Amino acid sequence: MQDVQNGSPEFPLPIDRVGVKNLKVPLLVQDRIHGRQHTVADVNLCVDLPGKFKGTHMSRFLEALSCWSEVLTYESFRDLLSDVSSRLEAQKAHMRFDFPYFYALRTPVSGHEFHMDYKSFLAGEFALGRIKMTLGVEVPVMTVCPCSLAISRHGAHSQRAYVKIRCGYKGLLWLEELIDMAMFSGSSPVYPLLKREDEKYVTDQAFSRPSFVEDVVRYAAFRLNQHPRILWYEVEVESFESIHNHSAYAMISGGEMPLDSRV
Repeated sequence: MQDVQNGSPEFPLPIDRVGVKNLKVPLLVQDRIHGRQHTVADVNLCVDLPGKFKGTHMSRFLEALSCWSEVLTYESFRDLLSDVSSRLEAQKAHMRFDFPYFYALRTPVSGHEFHMDYKSFLAGEFALGRIKMTLGVEVPVMTVCPCSLAISRHGAHSQRAYVKIRCGYKGLLWLEELIDMAMFSGSSPVYPLLKREDEKYVTDQAFSRPSFVEDVVRYAAFRLNQHPRILWYEVEVESFESIHNHSAYAMISGGEMPLDSRV
């Protein structure tokens, strides 16, 4: 049969990335406590395409995934990217898994346990036999405004903020480590389940530790700076203000972030 993709394009320009997006697959990820957990991922898979080819072979992306059914680790991710690069005869292959990661949180007083879901991703680029990995997570926290607390007679405004971390790393880096760094950088963690005694504890704790977005992002960055396996990072905090029609925002980056950090 005729291979149209290998034909000549009208405009022979090289394409940086071409592939498939928003492909849903079942996924096994590493879990620090239980070893592994089942989740569902949105997958983006791309390769570069030289200007002499009209198109890529989209089916080969899914063929590579269908032959891969391992726990998501550094090694298995590298092997999958290498396979995609080989199947598509590409110089570079890019992949990103976006998935909810479930982490059991225990209420601070009553001791009840319930799983909290965190938006997470693992992305990578494979080129010339080398791989570049990026791990990321988004964690909600509670913040109490220090200014409002200082000038108000009866209390202060509080709100939910989100701490977003993405980083490059070496060795084994657990998602739980990033979640913990983010979770304790605000005035209080956010819990999926709270009894009355827990709610009192959380409220008292939050008001004893008021935090601007600047405080939250600095604390998270300080913790990231101390981690021996993190090579570079970017941490963002967005606070969905309860008394304003806009968000407060702060960002810090550190380490030697690659020039091309779009993964």
